[in-house]
Amino acid sequence: MPRSWSSVVTIGLLALSSNASPITPYKRAPSFDYAGSKVRGVNTGGWFVLEPWITPSLFEGNGAVDEYTLTQELGKDAAMSKLQQHWNSWITQADFNQMAAAGLNHVRIPIGYWSVIALDGEPFVQGAYQVLGKALDWAQAAGLKVMIDLHGAPGSQNGFDNSGRYGSIQWTQGDTVAHTIKVLNKIRDDHAAHPAVSAIELLNEPMGSSLDMNTVRQFYMDGWGNLKNSQVAVAFHEAFEGVASWNDWGAGMSNLLLDTHHYEVFNVDQLSMSPDDHIKAACDFGSEMASSNKATISGEWTGGITDCAKWLNGKNKGARYDGTFENDNAIGSCAGKSSGSVANLSSDDKYNIGRFIEAQLEGYEKAAGWIFWTWKTEGAPEWDMQDLLANGLFPKPVNDPSARKYSGICG
Repeated sequence: MPRSWSSVVTIGLLALSSNASPITPYKRAPSFDYAGSKVRGVNTGGWFVLEPWITPSLFEGNGAVDEYTLTQELGKDAAMSKLQQHWNSWITQADFNQMAAAGLNHVRIPIGYWSVIALDGEPFVQGAYQVLGKALDWAQAAGLKVMIDLHGAPGSQNGFDNSGRYGSIQWTQGDTVAHTIKVLNKIRDDHAAHPAVSAIELLNEPMGSSLDMNTVRQFYMDGWGNLKNSQVAVAFHEAFEGVASWNDWGAGMSNLLLDTHHYEVFNVDQLSMSPDDHIKAACDFGSEMASSNKATISGEWTGGITDCAKWLNGKNKGARYDGTFENDNAIGSCAGKSSGSVANLSSDDKYNIGRFIEAQLEGYEKAAGWIFWTWKTEGAPEWDMQDLLANGLFPKPVNDPSARKYSGICG
């Protein structure tokens, strides 16, 4: 899917990364022009922050519903063994090379606070942060820019399994925000000077409706203050408040990048839309993004026009689309959509997903661009960019609008 504040720490113009020589300065400006160039990227979902629907094999045959309960159930030693194998194999240099060959210029890498600075008494295991360091080198070798995305905060900022812990939202209690700031400062100190790193995202998807937005805005200001001299772009999610709600915020704050996530599958009204209505909604959302007074990207979006992917709504939960999750009336059938390869989708599904993807490419490029969710899955065909590219539903190269089959789809 807090507040005990430490004072704002501003770092000097010659602040150093942890492995830099004493004379190595930070970059003077972000290494990507977010105001003048288009972001075309993909997320590495399910790599350093587990989600049952992306890698169901890790969650089969146990009672775990998120990374917290998986590590809790396995115990430290077994969890470390299982996750180290996963971290070292799920994404490799070859994946980064494929991303670049497809025409992508960005990769957004989610990571949880527990991988950076662990909290005593929690079952999470560490090691992903060391692999992140390797990933930055892989991205640099492939010519990709990286947005490091803090995807989970202590106590969970949204209650989703993608925060590391499914359930209640407790990111307003105790010193959780102060710990989040410490985590961001360590990411800054260790990685902001890396030539591949062009942006750091302060926090993924804080649930604004369940949080004090004054606290969220103050957290963003403090996080920006600690990052501003490192000269990476400082990305912040709109907290489900809408992009326009941030137009009056951030005056005088340089290098801000607004992140908004667009999905059309998480309520019955959206799922009931026709394919053409899905396309219109995506195009209209691109226009809304373009109306923002800040550089704005859609940092998560999908080819999905159903919620059929196995466990997308949570482990062992069904889908709204076929009436097996929280609603009695099926909208359609999930047959052939819940698992497997893009190659096995029906011709109608391929046509509609391909058009929906291209509408989003065109729509979001009215603003600063897009980062697809996600690079690979174990068999969620509407969400798997690697598989969508291989089967021609995602146009390639992605940085060549003339390669698109439905050019002008937004009118």
